[in-house]
Amino acid sequence: ELELSYSPPFGAAKDPVNLAGYAAQNILEGLSENIQWHELSKYQKAGAYLIDVREPEEITTNGAYPQAHNIPVDQLRKHLNELPADKLLITACQSGQRSYLAERILRNHGFRVKNLDGGWLTYQAGMQAVFPIADKL
Repeated sequence: ELELSYSPPFGAAKDPVNLAGYAAQNILEGLSENIQWHELSKYQKAGAYLIDVREPEEITTNGAYPQAHNIPVDQLRKHLNELPADKLLITACQSGQRSYLAERILRNHGFRVKNLDGGWLTYQAGMQAVFPIADKL
């Protein structure tokens, strides 16, 4: 319930404190279910289907999630019939914003979905902390 003033020199229109609150509220209200970077392989071993909603160029430049299926978020609605309805879907992107949008789209179409919290940036940082010799995943 924190109300922050907006003034370009002093405060952003979308203050990070408010955005963190919105994200937490979405989780508490069940609008979003998140998993953490270190849980991804466990879910994949259990049969979850990972959808990377970044653009192909981003994947080439930044790196790829293991066993991910790339469908950019802007094209997701065109590919709904290609997704397995009987599996848990996990959405992932660069930072978590687009994968949240993808999660909402998929939930609204009846899929079971979880969002990879923090996206590639968090996943890569976590993996490099665990496996420091890996330059790129």
